[in-house]
Amino acid sequence: MSSQCYSVNQYLIETIMAWVNSGEIAIPEIQRPFVWNSTKVRELMDSLYQGYPVGYIIAWQNPSVKLKDGGLAKGKKVLIDGQQRVTALRAAIAGQEVVNKDYKTVRIRIAFHPIEERFEVANPAIDKDKEWLPDIGPVIRGEQKAHKLVRQYIIANPDTDEDLLHDRLDKLTDILKKQIGLIELSHDLDIETVTEIFIRINSKGVVLSQADFAMSKIAANEEFGGNTLRKAVDYFCHLAVAPERCLSR
Repeated sequence: MSSQCYSVNQYLIETIMAWVNSGEIAIPEIQRPFVWNSTKVRELMDSLYQGYPVGYIIAWQNPSVKLKDGGLAKGKKVLIDGQQRVTALRAAIAGQEVVNKDYKTVRIRIAFHPIEERFEVANPAIDKDKEWLPDIGPVIRGEQKAHKLVRQYIIANPDTDEDLLHDRLDKLTDILKKQIGLIELSHDLDIETVTEIFIRINSKGVVLSQADFAMSKIAANEEFGGNTLRKAVDYFCHLAVAPERCLSR
Protein backbone atom coordinates (compact mmCIF):
# COMPACT_ATOMS: atom_id res chain seq x y z
CA MET A 1 0.00 0.00 0.00
CA SER A 2 1.39 3.41 -0.94
CA SER A 3 1.93 5.96 1.82
CA GLN A 4 -0.23 9.08 2.12
CA CYS A 5 1.21 11.94 0.08
CA TYR A 6 -0.02 14.82 2.29
CA SER A 7 -0.46 16.08 5.84
CA VAL A 8 -3.23 18.26 7.30
CA ASN A 9 -2.87 21.07 9.86
CA GLN A 10 -4.96 24.00 11.09
CA TYR A 11 -3.61 27.56 11.07
CA LEU A 12 -4.99 30.96 12.02
CA ILE A 13 -6.13 33.22 9.17
CA GLU A 14 -3.61 35.83 10.36
CA THR A 15 -0.81 33.24 10.09
CA ILE A 16 -1.77 32.30 6.52
CA MET A 17 -1.92 35.97 5.52
CA ALA A 18 1.45 36.67 7.16
CA TRP A 19 2.98 33.78 5.20
CA VAL A 20 1.53 35.12 1.94
CA ASN A 21 2.72 38.68 2.65
CA SER A 22 6.22 37.48 3.54
CA GLY A 23 6.41 35.21 0.50
CA GLU A 24 6.60 31.99 2.51
CA ILE A 25 3.45 30.93 0.64
CA ALA A 26 3.96 31.54 -3.07
CA ILE A 27 1.67 31.28 -6.10
CA PRO A 28 2.89 28.99 -8.91
CA GLU A 29 2.42 29.31 -12.65
CA ILE A 30 -0.28 26.61 -12.70
CA GLN A 31 -2.73 28.88 -10.85
CA ARG A 32 -5.54 30.82 -12.54
CA PRO A 33 -6.42 34.55 -12.36
CA PHE A 34 -8.81 35.78 -9.66
CA VAL A 35 -12.20 34.65 -10.94
CA TRP A 36 -14.41 35.17 -7.89
CA ASN A 37 -16.96 37.96 -8.03
CA SER A 38 -17.44 40.41 -5.17
CA THR A 39 -20.41 38.47 -3.80
CA LYS A 40 -18.27 35.39 -3.18
CA VAL A 41 -15.78 37.57 -1.28
CA ARG A 42 -18.66 38.82 0.88
CA GLU A 43 -19.84 35.25 1.47
CA LEU A 44 -16.36 34.18 2.55
CA MET A 45 -16.15 36.97 5.12
CA ASP A 46 -19.62 36.16 6.44
CA SER A 47 -18.72 32.46 6.78
CA LEU A 48 -15.60 33.33 8.76
CA TYR A 49 -17.58 35.71 10.97
CA GLN A 50 -20.18 33.02 11.65
CA GLY A 51 -17.50 30.41 12.35
CA TYR A 52 -18.47 28.25 9.38
CA PRO A 53 -15.88 26.03 7.66
CA VAL A 54 -14.42 27.57 4.50
CA GLY A 55 -12.58 24.59 3.07
CA TYR A 56 -8.89 23.83 2.85
CA ILE A 57 -6.01 25.41 1.03
CA ILE A 58 -3.33 23.14 -0.41
CA ALA A 59 0.39 23.87 -0.59
CA TRP A 60 3.45 21.97 -1.82
CA GLN A 61 6.95 22.56 -0.58
CA ASN A 62 9.35 22.21 -3.50
CA PRO A 63 12.58 24.16 -4.18
CA SER A 64 12.50 24.08 -7.97
CA VAL A 65 8.95 24.92 -9.09
CA LYS A 66 8.55 28.10 -11.15
CA LEU A 67 6.54 30.97 -9.61
CA LYS A 68 4.45 33.69 -11.25
CA ASP A 69 7.30 36.20 -10.89
CA GLY A 70 9.63 33.89 -12.83
CA GLY A 71 11.71 32.89 -9.81
CA LEU A 72 12.07 29.56 -8.03
CA ALA A 73 10.15 28.49 -4.93
CA LYS A 74 13.36 27.67 -2.99
CA GLY A 75 11.59 25.73 -0.25
CA LYS A 76 8.56 28.01 0.03
CA LYS A 77 5.05 26.61 0.44
CA VAL A 78 3.70 26.74 -3.11
CA LEU A 79 -0.04 27.40 -3.16
CA ILE A 80 -1.68 24.68 -5.25
CA ASP A 81 -5.33 25.25 -4.36
CA GLY A 82 -6.99 28.10 -2.48
CA GLN A 83 -5.76 31.04 -4.54
CA GLN A 84 -9.29 32.44 -4.78
CA ARG A 85 -9.82 32.33 -1.00
CA VAL A 86 -6.37 33.71 -0.19
CA THR A 87 -6.76 36.51 -2.75
CA ALA A 88 -10.24 37.29 -1.40
CA LEU A 89 -8.83 37.59 2.13
CA ARG A 90 -6.09 39.92 0.96
CA ALA A 91 -8.64 42.04 -0.94
CA ALA A 92 -11.20 42.30 1.86
CA ILE A 93 -8.87 42.49 4.86
CA ALA A 94 -5.55 43.85 3.55
CA GLY A 95 -7.23 46.20 1.07
CA GLN A 96 -5.18 45.01 -1.89
CA GLU A 97 -6.39 45.49 -5.44
CA VAL A 98 -6.94 42.42 -7.61
CA VAL A 99 -6.79 41.82 -11.36
CA ASN A 100 -10.05 40.13 -12.31
CA LYS A 101 -10.76 37.68 -15.14
CA ASP A 102 -11.30 40.65 -17.49
CA TYR A 103 -7.76 41.88 -16.64
CA LYS A 104 -9.12 44.95 -14.87
CA THR A 105 -7.63 46.15 -11.61
CA VAL A 106 -10.41 46.44 -9.04
CA ARG A 107 -10.73 47.23 -5.34
CA ILE A 108 -13.24 45.08 -3.47
CA ARG A 109 -14.62 46.69 -0.30
CA ILE A 110 -16.80 44.64 2.03
CA ALA A 111 -19.13 46.61 4.31
CA PHE A 112 -20.55 45.46 7.66
CA HIS A 113 -23.76 46.32 9.51
CA PRO A 114 -22.84 45.65 13.16
CA ILE A 115 -26.39 45.69 14.51
CA GLU A 116 -27.83 43.32 11.92
CA GLU A 117 -24.54 41.39 11.62
CA ARG A 118 -24.76 41.61 7.86
CA PHE A 119 -22.08 41.90 5.19
CA GLU A 120 -22.52 43.50 1.77
CA VAL A 121 -20.31 44.59 -1.09
CA ALA A 122 -19.80 48.32 -0.54
CA ASN A 123 -21.60 50.72 -2.87
CA PRO A 124 -22.41 54.47 -2.87
CA ALA A 125 -25.67 53.94 -0.96
CA ILE A 126 -23.94 51.99 1.80
CA ASP A 127 -21.15 54.57 1.95
CA LYS A 128 -23.75 57.21 2.81
CA ASP A 129 -25.63 55.06 5.35
CA LYS A 130 -24.38 55.80 8.88
CA GLU A 131 -25.48 52.39 10.16
CA TRP A 132 -22.88 50.65 7.97
CA LEU A 133 -19.13 50.35 8.35
CA PRO A 134 -18.17 50.85 4.68
CA ASP A 135 -14.90 48.89 4.78
CA ILE A 136 -14.09 46.06 7.19
CA GLY A 137 -10.41 46.01 6.22
CA PRO A 138 -9.11 48.85 8.45
CA VAL A 139 -11.21 47.56 11.36
CA ILE A 140 -9.89 44.00 11.18
CA ARG A 141 -6.32 45.21 10.62
CA GLY A 142 -6.58 47.39 13.73
CA GLU A 143 -6.03 50.65 11.86
CA GLN A 144 -9.39 51.90 13.12
CA LYS A 145 -9.31 51.64 16.90
CA ALA A 146 -12.43 50.08 18.40
CA HIS A 147 -13.02 52.72 21.09
CA LYS A 148 -12.85 55.55 18.54
CA LEU A 149 -15.03 53.67 16.08
CA VAL A 150 -17.64 52.96 18.77
CA ARG A 151 -17.70 56.61 19.80
CA GLN A 152 -18.13 57.79 16.21
CA TYR A 153 -20.80 55.19 15.49
CA ILE A 154 -22.86 56.09 18.57
CA ILE A 155 -22.69 59.79 17.75
CA ALA A 156 -24.06 58.96 14.29
CA ASN A 157 -26.52 56.36 15.66
CA PRO A 158 -27.44 57.48 19.22
CA ASP A 159 -29.93 54.64 19.85
CA THR A 160 -27.22 51.99 19.51
CA ASP A 161 -26.45 49.72 22.47
CA GLU A 162 -22.76 50.44 23.20
CA ASP A 163 -22.04 47.04 24.74
CA LEU A 164 -23.65 45.26 21.81
CA LEU A 165 -21.58 47.31 19.37
CA HIS A 166 -18.37 46.41 21.22
CA ASP A 167 -19.32 42.72 21.07
CA ARG A 168 -19.99 42.85 17.33
CA LEU A 169 -16.71 44.62 16.59
CA ASP A 170 -14.82 42.11 18.72
CA LYS A 171 -16.44 39.30 16.75
CA LEU A 172 -15.48 41.04 13.50
CA THR A 173 -11.83 41.46 14.43
CA ASP A 174 -11.74 37.85 15.66
CA ILE A 175 -11.93 36.77 12.01
CA LEU A 176 -8.12 36.80 12.02
CA LYS A 177 -8.20 34.23 14.84
CA LYS A 178 -10.39 31.80 12.91
CA GLN A 179 -8.68 28.71 11.58
CA ILE A 180 -8.33 27.36 8.07
CA GLY A 181 -7.04 23.95 7.10
CA LEU A 182 -3.77 23.64 5.22
CA ILE A 183 -3.06 20.42 3.33
CA GLU A 184 0.66 20.15 2.64
CA LEU A 185 1.63 17.86 -0.23
CA SER A 186 4.75 15.73 0.08
CA HIS A 187 7.87 17.52 -1.12
CA ASP A 188 8.94 14.56 -3.26
CA LEU A 189 5.90 14.71 -5.59
CA ASP A 190 6.77 15.73 -9.16
CA ILE A 191 5.24 18.70 -10.96
CA GLU A 192 3.07 16.53 -13.23
CA THR A 193 1.47 14.83 -10.21
CA VAL A 194 0.90 18.15 -8.46
CA THR A 195 -0.65 19.60 -11.64
CA GLU A 196 -2.97 16.60 -11.87
CA ILE A 197 -4.01 17.13 -8.23
CA PHE A 198 -4.68 20.81 -8.98
CA ILE A 199 -6.85 19.97 -12.00
CA ARG A 200 -8.86 17.33 -10.15
CA ILE A 201 -9.52 19.61 -7.18
CA ASN A 202 -10.55 22.57 -9.29
CA SER A 203 -12.95 20.48 -11.35
CA LYS A 204 -15.09 20.41 -8.16
CA GLY A 205 -15.17 24.17 -7.68
CA VAL A 206 -15.31 27.01 -10.21
CA VAL A 207 -15.38 25.02 -13.43
CA LEU A 208 -11.95 24.50 -14.90
CA SER A 209 -12.38 25.25 -18.61
CA GLN A 210 -10.45 23.67 -21.45
CA ALA A 211 -8.35 26.83 -21.59
CA ASP A 212 -7.56 26.58 -17.86
CA PHE A 213 -6.57 22.95 -18.34
CA ALA A 214 -4.32 23.81 -21.26
CA MET A 215 -2.68 26.69 -19.41
CA SER A 216 -1.98 24.48 -16.40
CA LYS A 217 -0.33 21.83 -18.55
CA ILE A 218 1.68 24.46 -20.45
CA ALA A 219 2.94 26.03 -17.22
CA ALA A 220 3.97 22.63 -15.87
CA ASN A 221 6.17 21.81 -18.86
CA GLU A 222 9.70 22.77 -17.86
CA GLU A 223 11.44 21.12 -20.81
CA PHE A 224 10.06 23.66 -23.29
CA GLY A 225 9.92 26.67 -20.97
CA GLY A 226 6.24 26.37 -20.13
CA ASN A 227 6.33 29.11 -17.50
CA THR A 228 7.72 31.61 -20.05
CA LEU A 229 5.09 30.62 -22.60
CA ARG A 230 2.37 30.98 -19.95
CA LYS A 231 3.62 34.50 -19.16
CA ALA A 232 3.56 35.40 -22.88
CA VAL A 233 -0.04 34.21 -23.21
CA ASP A 234 -1.05 36.18 -20.11
CA TYR A 235 0.69 39.30 -21.44
CA PHE A 236 -1.06 39.19 -24.82
CA CYS A 237 -4.42 38.59 -23.10
CA HIS A 238 -3.78 41.72 -21.04
CA LEU A 239 -2.68 43.58 -24.18
CA ALA A 240 -5.86 42.63 -26.03
CA VAL A 241 -8.19 43.72 -23.21
CA ALA A 242 -6.32 46.60 -21.55
CA PRO A 243 -3.39 47.75 -23.74
CA GLU A 244 -2.88 50.94 -21.74
CA ARG A 245 -1.85 48.92 -18.69
CA CYS A 246 0.75 46.87 -20.58
CA LEU A 247 2.21 49.76 -22.56
CA SER A 248 2.55 51.95 -19.47
CA ARG A 249 4.85 49.48 -17.72
